Amino acid sequence: MHIDAPYVRNIRETLLSDNWYTLKKYTFELLRRDGRWQEQSREAYDRGNGAVILLYNREKKTVVLIRQFRFPVWINGHSGFLIEAAAGLLDNASPEERIIAEAQEETGFRVTRIEPVFTAYMSPGSVTEKLYFFIAEYSADDRQSSGGGLAEEGEDIEVLEWPLEQALQAIRDGEIVDAKTIMLLQHLALNSASLLAAERAKSDTV
Repeated sequence: MHIDAPYVRNIRETLLSDNWYTLKKYTFELLRRDGRWQEQSREAYDRGNGAVILLYNREKKTVVLIRQFRFPVWINGHSGFLIEAAAGLLDNASPEERIIAEAQEETGFRVTRIEPVFTAYMSPGSVTEKLYFFIAEYSADDRQSSGGGLAEEGEDIEVLEWPLEQALQAIRDGEIVDAKTIMLLQHLALNSASLLAAERAKSDTV
């Protein structure tokens, strides 16, 4: 649902496809900075909002990632097998509720103490999706299953537990090319010192 704004008017929409999600063409007038109204047309793909989480182990300095086949990426010249952080669409659930369930389905780890990091629009030129980013610490005791996703949804997911430095090197080498995963790994790398300090402070007060 869009917000009411004085700089957009006369919005018309045409449904182009609703076979999987919805693709619509919008024609509207936009108020330019010079005060003139300009008619524009855009196509927008609405697949709902989503959430993504990076699991990390402070003591081992490891992260949990997944590898799965992504058909649209394969069309664009990649092998199709992307290394990613666990993620999924909200499907009318809250971001927190959905990502806890998604993490367990895909990685096998059941985490309950999750930390919101930021939200971001991943492809704002054509896709409406807003993504909620989380991190969470995991331990061996949190493992409930082997993960792998839901076969009935076409998922065939390989679970990876890598040293953080290996994951960061994989970004530099072009092995990890998924944007949401790069963002979370970089966040963890940039904030690892403060995360460790926060945990030490918490331990000192116990």
